[in-house]
Amino acid sequence: MQRDEKDQDRRMIEALIARQFASLNWTPSAPADWSTFASDFVPEATLYPSARPIHRQTVAEFVGRMQGIAATSLRTFHERVLGTEVRVFGNVAVAVAACEVTENDKDVSRSVEMLLLVKDAGAWRIVSQAWDKETADNPLPAAWGGLAR
Repeated sequence: MQRDEKDQDRRMIEALIARQFASLNWTPSAPADWSTFASDFVPEATLYPSARPIHRQTVAEFVGRMQGIAATSLRTFHERVLGTEVRVFGNVAVAVAACEVTENDKDVSRSVEMLLLVKDAGAWRIVSQAWDKETADNPLPAAWGGLAR
């Protein structure tokens, strides 16, 4: 694989990540774009939220859960990318995305999401995604967007 092609793949994956994060932003007057969010996953994709014990979710289960929360207790949600790291080998890739989340216009947290992707018919798709929240004992590394708070 040529360097230009790898760079193009990295840019495509970074655009996918940006699209993912943007699609999950919502307010009472502007809902999340759930169809865009779901379209970047393969149909059998699995998601692993930070809550423990581990609980695998399908994309449809995750979307349904988030839609319910958006309609009740989580009235606003804004997620932004702090930094990414992408590694590509042929038609497979892993991506790390550090992000900052603001809930209900006041509660701010940060996390790291890790994605496993495959390229098929020229498009990158997510096959699995897992994430964990930043804590005092587990701060974001500087290389992934970690900043002094």
